[in-house]
Amino acid sequence: MRTLVLGGIRSGKSRWAEDAITASLDPDQPVRYLAPGVAGTDDAAWARRIAEHRDRRPAHWSTVETCEIATQLRASPDTPTLVDDLGVWLTGLLDRHHGWDGAAVPAAVRCEIEDTLAAVAAFASALVVVSPEVGLTVVPSTASGRRFADELGALNQKLAAVCDRVVLVVAGQAVPIKPSGL
Repeated sequence: MRTLVLGGIRSGKSRWAEDAITASLDPDQPVRYLAPGVAGTDDAAWARRIAEHRDRRPAHWSTVETCEIATQLRASPDTPTLVDDLGVWLTGLLDRHHGWDGAAVPAAVRCEIEDTLAAVAAFASALVVVSPEVGLTVVPSTASGRRFADELGALNQKLAAVCDRVVLVVAGQAVPIKPSGL
């Protein structure tokens, strides 16, 4: 089962995703946690958030800090996996390919997004993907902010199409958007 977990900032989406994948497996079954965030930053608040996430994961889970989500999914398609979060991944992708400026998003960004969507669609084990829901925030006043919102909104729609289940987490509570099997 592939599950997309959407929610606003501090909505509880990550904790809900962790609980959801745990509930779908045997208690001691390993889970691979793909973290596309930048761990070594000078931002103390961001470092605390990363530490909070890391500290609440069970000891038998493995963590892979990577921006290569598609590669990781294909490398071990039978390992239950949680990806948290695609907003951070998309930011890094746009940074790496200078995708913030210009009239169009670079082809390299589009290719990597499509590759990641294909890897999600083909994944053979339990998969939970966390992504911010951009429709729940202020409309950005900058071109780069609008680019991010537009690209993440499009990515979330495509992910929802390939996932078996989609939930929206609000105040720690999951609201089914696409129940399992639909």
